Amino acid sequence: MATTRTADTRPPINTALVRDLVDTQFPQWAELPLELLEPAGSDHVIYRLGEELSVRLPRHAGAIGQAEKEYEWLPRLAPQLPLTIPVPMGVGEPDFGYPWRWAVSRWLEGEVATVEALADSSGAAVELAEFLTALQRFAPEDIPAEETRYELTAPPLADRDQATRAAIAEVDGAFDTAAMTELWNAALSAPAWDRPPAWFHGDFHTGNLLTVDGRLSAVIDFGGLGIGDPACDLTIAFTLMSAESRAAFRAALGVDDATWTRGRGWALATGLNAYISYAAVNPRVAAQTTRQITEALIG
Repeated sequence: MATTRTADTRPPINTALVRDLVDTQFPQWAELPLELLEPAGSDHVIYRLGEELSVRLPRHAGAIGQAEKEYEWLPRLAPQLPLTIPVPMGVGEPDFGYPWRWAVSRWLEGEVATVEALADSSGAAVELAEFLTALQRFAPEDIPAEETRYELTAPPLADRDQATRAAIAEVDGAFDTAAMTELWNAALSAPAWDRPPAWFHGDFHTGNLLTVDGRLSAVIDFGGLGIGDPACDLTIAFTLMSAESRAAFRAALGVDDATWTRGRGWALATGLNAYISYAAVNPRVAAQTTRQITEALIG
């Protein structure tokens, strides 16, 4: 899940840097062309490397550590999941002034999922519920003990309280302030997850789904992968789905009222964070987050 950052140090990243990093650390791919992917996500700069590979470099300190986590866990997760996920091929080291580890993964063909194509598809909604069910059931034998799995532990929803209330005040007039406050209070007071910790994607929204020929094909960007309360992954219900498909998704996933309310809280909090950070300078993000916040308020 996207997290609120306290520092935003952004090292310069360009094609010459990426070329040097790849050529020196992975010489077997030195002859492959590099192509910048735009628009990329807020956490990584992404290059396509040849026809079959991609290079992902963290933009800021809040995204470091994701390459190692994906390299460790995604090969184990992939056989268990009904949609394709990236297969990490290697983790690069800091060099040439670039300060963090970075990753090379298999390139996945496809178009980013869109509301226009899939919002009303109950079939796609059920597919996503099946994906999350499989993810939540993942049970490797060597999962780290709870007290040692720091990289897999995400901050609770309550940690977003101050920032979310500030964002609600900041966007006053753009959205229904009273409704946002009511939802946020309900999410924070909803009963906590009382079942065994479950695996979650952590940033499960429309931008991290790929389609081929109009059908869901892959889930990408597992930097927020973790174990705990899976309510954060319900964000997809408010970024992608309509009321009807959302109902099919919830029924297929078997979500109780408390978890659904916490999921709406996650959608509100992450939507507000992105809205105040990017909406003024990025019309695409403005439209996406406006829909996310509005749908979360509908429920």
